[in-house]
Amino acid sequence: MSILIDPPFWPAHGTLFSHLVSDASLGELHGFARDHGLPERAFDRDHYDVPQERYDDLVAAGAVPLPATELVRRLIASGLRVRAKERPERLDAVLATRWDALGLGAPELGRELLACWSQEQRFYHDRAHLLAVLTALDTLTGGSAARKAHLPVYLAAWFHDAVYRGTATDEEDSAALAAARLPEHGVAGPVVGEVVRLVLLTKTHKPAPGDAAGALLCDADLEVLARPAAAYRRYTAAVRREYAHVPDADFARGRSAILRGLLDGGSLYAGERGREMWEEAARANLSAELQDLEAVAQ
Repeated sequence: MSILIDPPFWPAHGTLFSHLVSDASLGELHGFARDHGLPERAFDRDHYDVPQERYDDLVAAGAVPLPATELVRRLIASGLRVRAKERPERLDAVLATRWDALGLGAPELGRELLACWSQEQRFYHDRAHLLAVLTALDTLTGGSAARKAHLPVYLAAWFHDAVYRGTATDEEDSAALAAARLPEHGVAGPVVGEVVRLVLLTKTHKPAPGDAAGALLCDADLEVLARPAAAYRRYTAAVRREYAHVPDADFARGRSAILRGLLDGGSLYAGERGREMWEEAARANLSAELQDLEAVAQ
């Protein structure tokens, strides 16, 4: 076990708080928290905030006490630290600027979409994911100068998980939202139709050969699969939290089926640039996760 805790030092709500972390995995951290009655609302991206009256019993339960500076150092070294600039609540201004740069002149629609991406049930499909997809699109298209030339793709990124309930109709509902809202703000019919088509493609991430726009969006959406191992584990832990209502064995079987389909379905990335940058690392991450899941599913 690699559960770490710093001394009660951080003031809030009339008491002092410790930070409880794992330098091995978020799964281990959440398991320890559940076993010792820490509420889910106490989790803040990479740590639990623990009131000082719980400090002694958590140490007695096995949490390793460390000075705050050493705890942070260990968390950073593990790759599980979420930097302040990466926290979704810090991203509103960045995302609002990106929305305005699209030139629609529809700030109220941007605010509506940000509200969608900020819903409390989202642990992975949140503002950080939206910015990651937009950033990956910049990488694939050549950056900010190319955004207006690829306007339908960038709009589809904004809408692709705008509706997210963890159901089979999320993509259809997100596409319907685009179809309803974009015409109200003067977006031309052909652009709206292309946005709808692209959003629906994210259900399978399998654009047809020669579908350059589809390849851009699908590859950007799957960039997360190729992240360094620790960041990939953060992603899988966040996805698991979105399906916390599903028993471990059932989740492992369902997720394993998805991963096998990805690994056996040819290239993960439809575009040449995506394959060059991300294919090898993504396959390594998926294979490692699948091995872990199969142990749980048995």
